[in-house]
Amino acid sequence: MESRTSSPHDWKEWRRLRAWELKRHGWTQHDIAIALGASAGAVSQWMRAAATDGLDALRHHASPGHPAKLTPEQRLLIADCLWHGAEAYGFRGDVWTCARVTQVIEKEFGVSYHKDRVSRVLKELGWTPQIPIIRAIQRDEVAIANWRTEMWPRLLRQASRERRTLVFVDESGFYLLPGVVRTYGPKGQTPIVDEKQSRDHLSVMAGVTPAGKLYTLVRQESLSSSHSVVFLKHLLLETGTKLLVIWDGSPIHRWGAVQEFLAEGGAKRVHLEAMPGYAPDLSPLDQGCWQHLKHVEMRNVACLDLEELHLEVHLAIGRLRQKARLIRSFFAAAGLTLRGGKV
Repeated sequence: MESRTSSPHDWKEWRRLRAWELKRHGWTQHDIAIALGASAGAVSQWMRAAATDGLDALRHHASPGHPAKLTPEQRLLIADCLWHGAEAYGFRGDVWTCARVTQVIEKEFGVSYHKDRVSRVLKELGWTPQIPIIRAIQRDEVAIANWRTEMWPRLLRQASRERRTLVFVDESGFYLLPGVVRTYGPKGQTPIVDEKQSRDHLSVMAGVTPAGKLYTLVRQESLSSSHSVVFLKHLLLETGTKLLVIWDGSPIHRWGAVQEFLAEGGAKRVHLEAMPGYAPDLSPLDQGCWQHLKHVEMRNVACLDLEELHLEVHLAIGRLRQKARLIRSFFAAAGLTLRGGKV
């Protein structure tokens, strides 16, 4: 049985039509008014209107309102104008605000809108306020797309064929400053998270596998190529297999101790593969792991010193290690298909 949500006008329309029906059955206007909870004067007006203009006079009719300033065709052209970018209209920075769109509409169509009205128009067109993704202009989008669709499946097959553990490796800094997120508090009393204003931090090198494994190296100093070698040896020991390591082109991945390690026999057990430049969105660590550790596991956690921070990072990593399915989801966030995630 089909049902529909009634509007505030439906019951009023029904009452008017019901009044007409009762009138036709011989009811007096006084009795009709009592039965339907209306005034006698209102019932009299309904009967007079129906007698003059028919039943359609008793039905609800939407108010026409003010005529639209923009034609339907012009409204559709707004999106086409905005696709050219804000800088094409002389604004500094490729960012659209309601105030800027208001100026564009006036320039293009000679129509003046309040910015609040522009907000509603944009919503009707399917445009919503969003935080833009910042990307380096040096990116080679074609090369990045090809890496996802061609190189990544090839590396998966290579790792399976050569019985290597495939590992994505990346680095990040964890600071005493807390990863602040929203929290509930009494209305009008903004919660306060006390922090020690310092740039002291921990350097963390991490590796994740399609099977949902997480490996880490934490140091209270900046990482170097020597740390990269230590981490590679740690991965070899933990996995017990040869490695296929995917990481970015950072100098600590290419110079000094790493070259020596490969030349001294490391290349037989470790195959290194560099991602395209300026493409952190290809890394499951960048697209999920770091954000989860900092803004979920350690949200609003303020530490007094590096020792306390080291402990909190250790605990956060331990919690994440128990969530293999979540770690595998970081690959999907980077646009990388796992095909079962058993590599």
